[in-house]
Amino acid sequence: MSRRGLSRRAFLRLGLASAYEITFLGLGGIAYAYKVEPGWVDVKSVPLILPRLAPEFDGYRLVHISDLHMDEWMTRTRLAGIVKLVNRQEPDLVAVTGDFFTYAPERFAADMVSVLSGLAPRDAAVAVLGNHDHWTDPRVVRGVISQSGMLDLGNAVHTLRRGAAMLHVAGVDDVWEHQDRLDLVLKATPEAGAAILLAHEPDFAEVSAATGRFDLQISGHSHGGQIILPLRGPPLLPRYAERYPVGLYQVGKMMQYTNRGVGTVPPRVRFNCRPEVTVFTLTSEA
Repeated sequence: MSRRGLSRRAFLRLGLASAYEITFLGLGGIAYAYKVEPGWVDVKSVPLILPRLAPEFDGYRLVHISDLHMDEWMTRTRLAGIVKLVNRQEPDLVAVTGDFFTYAPERFAADMVSVLSGLAPRDAAVAVLGNHDHWTDPRVVRGVISQSGMLDLGNAVHTLRRGAAMLHVAGVDDVWEHQDRLDLVLKATPEAGAAILLAHEPDFAEVSAATGRFDLQISGHSHGGQIILPLRGPPLLPRYAERYPVGLYQVGKMMQYTNRGVGTVPPRVRFNCRPEVTVFTLTSEA
């Protein structure tokens, strides 16, 4: 059985589990989960100390979004509002960790380019692909990234410089589809300077942390489960997002952060799991 088939079944199970859990909340809770929280974006401030970060990068602002899932629900207008929110954070760098579209990217590509072209970081906007991007049409998605003025960091590294100081921002292509080539990334990453890794699937942190080269991995993929139950957590999570489903973790000497995403997949509910724009403020130990 294909991994794609398993994924569709997983999302169906998510729908059944979600409906089951939400029934306990009553009609008001159901209306809230469908109508309010999916569009109520949380700007999450996360200050981080990166021991290898050069003092020249103190206060560096990295704004992270993930899982845009542009479709009939994530319209051009809705996404444009998210981009405005991102720009309001005055980012030095914007990172997008995959799943640009839910399906049929050719239908929404022009709108996506138009909106993402409005991102206004001081240094760069960077991205990697997710599993949905490969399941639909990765060629179209890469075209959107390029035409939007973003850098595709699939198995690549981009080095930021402040004089002689360096900060490396790297990425791996999708792990679920076995497109990741961490060996190429490590070979291209200089030894000096802090390094941040974009990886769509958060559980890849087990692999990336073991190398000892990365200070931070940022991911999406899980949507936080879209529902987080008090005392229980997400009732169901996708493959490769079960160890690190939401928020900040310490994995060896590396930190892992999993963004809850800004889009949704059916059923289009969120409960106790608002869509998220993450604002990292990086400092050195000095």
